[in-house]
Amino acid sequence: MGRFICGALASLSLLGLAACSTGGFSAAGEQVYAPGVNQRAVAEDGIEVGHRLIAAGQYELAIKSFNRAALEHGLDVDVLSGLGSANLGLGRLGQAESLLRKAVKKDTTQPEVWNNLGVVLMERGKTVEAEQILRRAYAMDNGESDAIRDNLRLALAKSENSDTVGIDDDNYKLVRRGSGDYLISSTL
Repeated sequence: MGRFICGALASLSLLGLAACSTGGFSAAGEQVYAPGVNQRAVAEDGIEVGHRLIAAGQYELAIKSFNRAALEHGLDVDVLSGLGSANLGLGRLGQAESLLRKAVKKDTTQPEVWNNLGVVLMERGKTVEAEQILRRAYAMDNGESDAIRDNLRLALAKSENSDTVGIDDDNYKLVRRGSGDYLISSTL
């Protein structure tokens, strides 16, 4: 008897829900459907997506994108430097420094990675080492990058005036391999 009552209540509930809608169970005239996924499309490179997400300030999503790129490319210098830059954007300075140090060990010829390591060191208060690394990045770049030059100027000014003058150091610039650069503000 209890099963009969439960079954009857369930049937009445379904009829009541069906009666509430104006169209019943039939489809409405002009419905909007989400587009399907094109299984044959070529996926965008995870490293490129990660750089775009960093530029948009979406650091957590950038980390996920760089992690996916690591599955395809391995932990190469691009993935490591991207992960380091994203962690810097989140204020995870220890992780950023560790990742960027690994990146410069893998490839010592990229001034962009050296610059980003110098920025992390400046943020951590390691001014002397940051100045040396930024000098190296500037020399490797032959002075062509405005961002690297500006970061070196900030590091030099901060090391010379560390006790006497407050330096506005909110404008360090991370440099991306290829084109573009990112502005990292110390007011996270």
